Amino acid sequence: MFIGEYQHNLDDKGRVALPAKFRHMLTDGAVITRGVDKCLSVYPKSDWLIEAEKISSLPKSKADARAYSRMILGGAMDVELDGQGRVVIPEYLRTYAGLSKQVIVVGMGDRLEMWSEEAWLAYRKQAEDRSVDIAETLSDLNI
Repeated sequence: MFIGEYQHNLDDKGRVALPAKFRHMLTDGAVITRGVDKCLSVYPKSDWLIEAEKISSLPKSKADARAYSRMILGGAMDVELDGQGRVVIPEYLRTYAGLSKQVIVVGMGDRLEMWSEEAWLAYRKQAEDRSVDIAETLSDLNI
């Protein structure tokens, strides 16, 4: 399971190291794609196949389903970790997420998310400020 928050640097070649404790979970490859909050999602290849199947089964007659499929599936790219545990993030994905020098990698259970430092700090602050309201809403879901 991917958990925690980690800070890494994006190098001049568009590579970012993934946390060492997770690299063994990505040895069979990974897929990186757009996330819904202007971040990137990184899935182990096996988990991506399950996620992609769910997205592919969305009704093609619904405009929002087509848009979501295009955003997630159309934005996806297979990546491999190099010998130093880095992945190359394609430029179109770096641009989408606003990644520059500092990248925050966040464990989200079944996937990792990559955020620009500025976007992550703003998002985290907003979520922390709303934590009581969020907890109340989720209590209806037995969480």
